[in-house]
Amino acid sequence: MTGSDETVKRKRMPSGQRREDFITKAIAFFAEEGFESSTRGLAKKLGVTQPLLYRYFPSKEDLIHEVYDAVYVNRWRPEWETILSDRSRSLEDRLNHFYTVYTDVIFNREWMRIYLFSGLKGADINRRYMLLVRQRILEPILTEARVAWDLPDRPALDCEIEFAWIMHGGIFYYGVRDLVYESALETRKDRVIADAVAAFVAGLRIKLLRDIPPEA
Repeated sequence: MTGSDETVKRKRMPSGQRREDFITKAIAFFAEEGFESSTRGLAKKLGVTQPLLYRYFPSKEDLIHEVYDAVYVNRWRPEWETILSDRSRSLEDRLNHFYTVYTDVIFNREWMRIYLFSGLKGADINRRYMLLVRQRILEPILTEARVAWDLPDRPALDCEIEFAWIMHGGIFYYGVRDLVYESALETRKDRVIADAVAAFVAGLRIKLLRDIPPEA
């Protein structure tokens, strides 16, 4: 295919499809190059002019926002929350199931690299995703733990959230070592998850009992 043929093909692409194509290419670009490139450099890498890129995304931050939605928000599965709230199963069983399907999605090279590059740049992708994790994963886990062990219903303490982050972050960092650094020692993801969950559940029960207010 000649360059002119490619130009014609791009011009005939429907606007919505072209926008999605830009986002897909931007995900691959940011995953490899980080977020420091100028919009001119990004446009060149995408094979389009800078004005055309601006027509779809008024600023690089707007494009980064779309990348965040595509990589993080749109990959969120409503059934994950159902797994965590299924009280017909033990808490440990639910957590093993949840983290197995959750990591099937996030243990992705582009996902991991964009997350790490975002943290280095100071972009709010990390902060937004960490808030999502806290609200949709960690706080529900702590709520379900109190229900499972017949403990008083109350908002989670910050120290309890941090305790849950230790498990969540440990599983996440296993994925980083496996996919980014290629230095994971254990090759069976299910074993890593099971060990992390078992340690968390055992420690959490002790912690929640210790943190019960005296008046309870």
